[in-house]
Amino acid sequence: MSGQPFRLPSGGDVDRAKPLTFTFNGKTYAGYAGDTLASALLANGVHFVARSFKYHRPRGVVGAGSEEPNAIVDVGQDPRRDTNSRATSIELYQGLAAKSANCWPTLECDIGALTGLLHRFLPGGFYYKTFMWPRWEWFEGVIRAAAGIGVSPRLPDPDRYEHQHQACDVLVVGGGPAGLAAALDAGRSGARVILADEGPKFGGSLLWDRAEIDSKAGHKWAADAVDELSRLADVTLMPRTTVTGYLDHNYLTALERVTDHLRPGSAPHLPRQRLWHVRANRVILATGAIERPMVFPGNDRPGILLATAARQYLNRYAVLVGKRIAVVTNNDSAYVAALELQSAGATIVGIIDSRAKPGAMADQAAAAGIKIFAGHVVRQTFGRARVSGLEIAPLQGGGAQRLDCDTVAMSGGVNPTVHLFSQSGGKLRFDEAKSCFVPDQSRQQEISVGAATGVFDLGEILHPLPVTKKFSPSPTGEARWRTPEAISGRAKQWIDFHNDVTTEDVGLAARENYASVEHVKRYTTLGMAPDQGKTANVNGLALLAELTGRSISQTGTTTFRPPYTPVSFAAIAGTNRGPLFHIARTLPTHELQQAARAKLEDYGPWIRPAYFPRAGENEAAAIAREVMAVRTGVGILDYSTLGKIEVSGPDALEFLNRMTVTNLTTLKTGRARYNIMLNEQGIVIDDGVISRLGDDLYLVGTTSGAASRIALAFEEWLQCEWLHLKVYVTNVTAAWGVILLTGPKARALLSRAGTDVDLSADAFPHMTVRVGAIAGVPTRIHRVSFTGEVSYEIAIPAGYTASLWELFMELGRDLDVTPVGLESLMVMRTEKGYLHVGSDTDGATVPDDIGFGDLARKKTTDFVGKRSLARIEPTRADRLQLIGLESLAGNVLPVGGHLLSAGVKTLPADTEGHVTSTYWSPTLNRPVAMAMLKRGRARLGETLNVYAQGRWHPVKVVEPKFYDPQGERLNA
Repeated sequence: MSGQPFRLPSGGDVDRAKPLTFTFNGKTYAGYAGDTLASALLANGVHFVARSFKYHRPRGVVGAGSEEPNAIVDVGQDPRRDTNSRATSIELYQGLAAKSANCWPTLECDIGALTGLLHRFLPGGFYYKTFMWPRWEWFEGVIRAAAGIGVSPRLPDPDRYEHQHQACDVLVVGGGPAGLAAALDAGRSGARVILADEGPKFGGSLLWDRAEIDSKAGHKWAADAVDELSRLADVTLMPRTTVTGYLDHNYLTALERVTDHLRPGSAPHLPRQRLWHVRANRVILATGAIERPMVFPGNDRPGILLATAARQYLNRYAVLVGKRIAVVTNNDSAYVAALELQSAGATIVGIIDSRAKPGAMADQAAAAGIKIFAGHVVRQTFGRARVSGLEIAPLQGGGAQRLDCDTVAMSGGVNPTVHLFSQSGGKLRFDEAKSCFVPDQSRQQEISVGAATGVFDLGEILHPLPVTKKFSPSPTGEARWRTPEAISGRAKQWIDFHNDVTTEDVGLAARENYASVEHVKRYTTLGMAPDQGKTANVNGLALLAELTGRSISQTGTTTFRPPYTPVSFAAIAGTNRGPLFHIARTLPTHELQQAARAKLEDYGPWIRPAYFPRAGENEAAAIAREVMAVRTGVGILDYSTLGKIEVSGPDALEFLNRMTVTNLTTLKTGRARYNIMLNEQGIVIDDGVISRLGDDLYLVGTTSGAASRIALAFEEWLQCEWLHLKVYVTNVTAAWGVILLTGPKARALLSRAGTDVDLSADAFPHMTVRVGAIAGVPTRIHRVSFTGEVSYEIAIPAGYTASLWELFMELGRDLDVTPVGLESLMVMRTEKGYLHVGSDTDGATVPDDIGFGDLARKKTTDFVGKRSLARIEPTRADRLQLIGLESLAGNVLPVGGHLLSAGVKTLPADTEGHVTSTYWSPTLNRPVAMAMLKRGRARLGETLNVYAQGRWHPVKVVEPKFYDPQGERLNA
């Protein structure tokens, strides 16, 4: 383990009483509690930390926060590996293990760096002009292998993530001086306030910028402000929380890193991250500003970083980023960095100021013995794994000279952090005097304050509080967007460090007539790196403006999109993963089904038995046995999944007549009718049975997957269209369990259970409902059938369902009562020719297509979808219609197979329809199938071919009634 040669002996906001060790690329280093990974690496003299994306060039730390474009690393090991993380935002903890991303086999010896030798063939937008030939498959493997940066974990994430919703009067984003002042004002007024900041401590620039506020050191004033806020009952402080998105209606999202600063697994009682959904009456954006890099040849080498970052590492972490430091700038703020770094022991080899006449800070720097190169720019830099020197030249011409250094601190001005403001819909304007974009017109209940508005003077931000600073420079100066080509020659000047976008790339895009910043962004990938252009975009669009002869205002900006910084998919998912991602609903008899060794499968949201195999049975044998058991005896099935919606009230009949195709006016109490439901376009969306339980009480049955959807549709119509109707809609699907008894012995079994309902055929005919009791438990019994046999759907309170199942299994032992699965049910309904919505219908099916045209036409009152049925499309003569198919070859037809005219022998050919349901019928000992066929009902008896997967199957068009077409067994 190495020491910390660049750590100062005192100072900083790290806890020297808590030394820590960590590893980077397999080597062990030392740091302190309070360090970030970046500050600890710099304390150990490590500048070369990553590789760029395109050319795999060496990259070092540039910033000190979320603006960092270069220091992208992977942290931890599977299953807790966190990929593409910024070293500047990772808080150090004992045993942290990090490794560089985008390099192989090692950081120092990266095979990918060979792409740099091909740079002349890989300019901006090269992928739009290459890989045209040979075919894409030749290149796909290489391209996909090169894509991405870090390595995604291969194992499931063991940590927990949460979502939380919160409302407040005022949300303050940013805990710097402006944010703290705003939160204090709002909190003292009694408002409900949330103060969120991405850092572990509130204070922002006060944590590293030496200033006095109200006769207190800046960091002490910040600590006192936080202390007061923490004692206000309606103020919520949220450190380590990044507001990532600003959406409509003052709805914002924020990511709280709850335990990311702790050793993985050390706080199992806490979530790792929490995604907040915040509704705020008012939002105050105190998001601060980000320093711009200078654009000059070779400005991408490790050891070249932002001047404010150098100050942060010095004053907050007691890290001196170098021994011999050159400062490159176009404004006064970098002079403060030079003076502070010099006072900490660094040698300042010179300040290279592109201005011919530097500002007032130049005199102080000169008095401190620092040489100032006014009107100079950088011509080139030297070094590989770290900068070793630079060559500078005067702008007005003259001899160049070399300065040896191990670090370059640069400052090209300041950009207000306007990302959230822009996401909110706010409009920006370019301030020519300050050379930056500032907020202009707000669209929501929002106000920006502090440096986020382009106000960089602390005294002005905190007025009327007295502010004293040793240095008060302006970060605005003479805009210098690159070193002129007359000085730099053809040397590359980097704009987007991570994506390797240079001034040459932007120039190429401009020459190829890409004038829109959005087009240039995508053509060159400018601003599309993990930092989303926080340090690159303004330099890039300013250069584009220069090259296209426009102002920066005319050129505009790219769209600021959430999230502000990356949010993990785990945080977005929250608890909605694993079993909770798609909530599986189980039957009231689920444990009994498992005990019976049912083959359980997913049917929409439900886990249901497909079939019940016995020893030695395959699927086909089990289904055949179950079907024949129903046809000859009695089968039992948990039917609780069927939708059950109670519709009651004085206007219940009027409402249901408007919602259904079936005419319910003549439906008497105790009777039931088959019904189909349409949407406003006249498309069939569901079917089921509606029964009348009382004068103003109806029970609407739906398919298993549509219960919630239909109930919500009922509510929507009542709340949005027919507010005057007095109707109550109650979804009671989960409240009632249903046991289906079906088969010729179903009546005999049900009668043994002790019910007060008369079960005789005359007293309880098909399509009726009776209310009574069974085994002393309230029940609703429907005599309806989906199998073609005598069937009873026995509904009881859900908690009794399992007991009723066990009762029937015991009472029916001598009747050989047989559990039946869904697959057997599907076979029997197809034998009977019953429709299954979703299988035999699609998003274009209207009632006439499935044989219910007369039902819709005869209903004289209005209903949802009726008007649409009169349009030209639903009345076309050649529409697909539901028919049956007889397989002439005796084989089971392939579902989805295309119907073709018998004379068609070659392809391609126009399809006449398709097979929708197809099974082997154990009852008939032959295949049965249904299909949708053009003009199907007029083509009964016609011979066609079914084509699927290269095979032809001859079929005959028949009525879709294969079993008991007269309904004698159904009505027995």
